[in-house]
Amino acid sequence: MNVLVTGGGGFIGGHIAEAVARRGHDVTVLDNFEPYYDLGIKERNVEAARTAADESGATYDLVEGSITDEPLVDDLVADADVVYHQAAQAGVRKSVEQPQKVNEYNVDGTMNLLEAARDHDLKRVVLASSSSVYGKPEYLPYDEAHPTNPVSPYGVSKLASEQYARVYNEIYGLPTVALRYFTVYGPRMRPNMAMTNFVSRCLHGEPPVIYGDGTQTRDFTYIDDIVGVNEQLLTDDSADGEILNVGSTDNIDIRTLAEVVRDEIDPSLEIEYGDPREGDAEHTHADISKANDVLGYEPTVDIREGVSKFIAWYRDNREWYDPLVRSS
Repeated sequence: MNVLVTGGGGFIGGHIAEAVARRGHDVTVLDNFEPYYDLGIKERNVEAARTAADESGATYDLVEGSITDEPLVDDLVADADVVYHQAAQAGVRKSVEQPQKVNEYNVDGTMNLLEAARDHDLKRVVLASSSSVYGKPEYLPYDEAHPTNPVSPYGVSKLASEQYARVYNEIYGLPTVALRYFTVYGPRMRPNMAMTNFVSRCLHGEPPVIYGDGTQTRDFTYIDDIVGVNEQLLTDDSADGEILNVGSTDNIDIRTLAEVVRDEIDPSLEIEYGDPREGDAEHTHADISKANDVLGYEPTVDIREGVSKFIAWYRDNREWYDPLVRSS
């Protein structure tokens, strides 16, 4: 198949592009290479996916451009069988600073994609949503019926985009699936995340810094589990029209996460605390029973195993990855 991955230079999009190319599918990546973090990480994502395509005999085409470029999006969608829509202005805190920009990329850009998909014969559009749509919990874990009251412009933009995808399925019959990701981590992850910062600081003999009191909780979902469910949707139509949580069964508070990272690298380090970050949710915790019922989804990597895998990968790739993390 011909597969289009928007945001395919990023962390999750890059891993999806690599996995799909390894299976022998022709991949086109659209990414605007905005320097939200050091672009050296995106260059490695591109390199990994291009290598996978070369090894499998598939093609890999990189298009530098924006999801907001309507004619470009239409041209790329016209040649695709399946679209993985991962492009977005990421970052809760960034969205607090620049809400209009987040809306332009995440909502208007998604509309460009859905309109193009409506005009062409696609097998499926798989859209990346986020646990940020839930906001303040009325109960935990969140199931898909939980009220959506996002506490950041980023969360609002993701809620709008997934609801547009649902409506395009209901009104126009466009096969769409929206996946609500819960704190994805793993090799080549973004540098400005709690886990990346904890590992980087500890490897440099610096105490991990927690913003807030550390009682905030998160589901941390290993990238392999995210990639697996996306790969399944290449050919599986059982989730068409659905919105699904894709998380882990592990819920951990940030203080414990910092301790797990610290204890594996340098138990002598103290933990420091800073002011809480505006727009961050206090708690996220996924009920994945719907994804399990519909797709048989089961996470395979628990948080302690995942932390060890990420630290080992970080050490193996420290020469190139660490400077990019430290500069971001």
